[in-house]
Amino acid sequence: MDGEDFAVSLRSRLRAASAMQEEEKLYRNKGVLYPLLLCPCENLQALEDVTARDDDILLVAYPKCGFNWMVGVLKKMMMEATGRKVETRMPPLMEFFGPDVSQVMDQSPSPRLLGTHLHPDNIPASFFAKRAKMLVIFRNPKDTLVSFYHFCNNNPVLPSVSSWESFYADFLSGDVPWGSYFEHALAWEKRMDDPDVMLVTYEQLKQDLGQAVRHMSSFLGFTLTQDQVRRVSEASTFAAMKESSQHSGIGNIIFRKGEVGDWRNHFTEEQSRQMDQVFSQHLAGTRLGRQLNYDLHCL
Repeated sequence: MDGEDFAVSLRSRLRAASAMQEEEKLYRNKGVLYPLLLCPCENLQALEDVTARDDDILLVAYPKCGFNWMVGVLKKMMMEATGRKVETRMPPLMEFFGPDVSQVMDQSPSPRLLGTHLHPDNIPASFFAKRAKMLVIFRNPKDTLVSFYHFCNNNPVLPSVSSWESFYADFLSGDVPWGSYFEHALAWEKRMDDPDVMLVTYEQLKQDLGQAVRHMSSFLGFTLTQDQVRRVSEASTFAAMKESSQHSGIGNIIFRKGEVGDWRNHFTEEQSRQMDQVFSQHLAGTRLGRQLNYDLHCL
């Protein structure tokens, strides 16, 4: 699915969303909320039969942790490394592909760039069995919550949020699409020793995109020159990605500010303290917790 096809599909889903009640836009599968118009139950069931390839690249991100930004970075990186344009669905989230996901994926040339927001326990087992490379991106939970809040209110296929306070409470309890941020984080924390898994943070990308490109390309087995790293980095800033996505009409939906620390414009002091306590309860002392540099970005 290219940009034009995705824009057509998006318009169709927007029309369907306009005829739905807000409470109809989400459903539960195994206790976790999912958006009905994006990944209905049959999509998730079909993923169980997906067969991975050993040269697949799987990008994994909890919602609003930088997935779409990273897709653009990886496509540019892979094109520089292979000399071939990387064809992907847009966005390449497997749970969006439909009931014929296996057929769609089988027809895609290698190396395939795929993506998901799914909890690692729900990722098709063949990706682990085949030792596909998995690049996992996280973001500090306060900015993730803010971005998720605005995304829900700006995306008609998701139910509008009744209030900031209600969404804040739902995020902390994990009662949001794709489930609990903290459960996702703890599950990946357990896999940090897996040589086929690399965790990066949104904040690391913002701080030094060039260095992040070098580390990610090395993990994926690509050899890039300094000039190639520079070209990828210059074309992959958040502003550049947002501008390039405008042609499909989704730029303002999936790319908002891209800032670190915007949570300070939304959180009350009490909400900030409560999030600090939840983070400490779940991630204090973990490697992922240290990598997120929570004290720098969230206190």
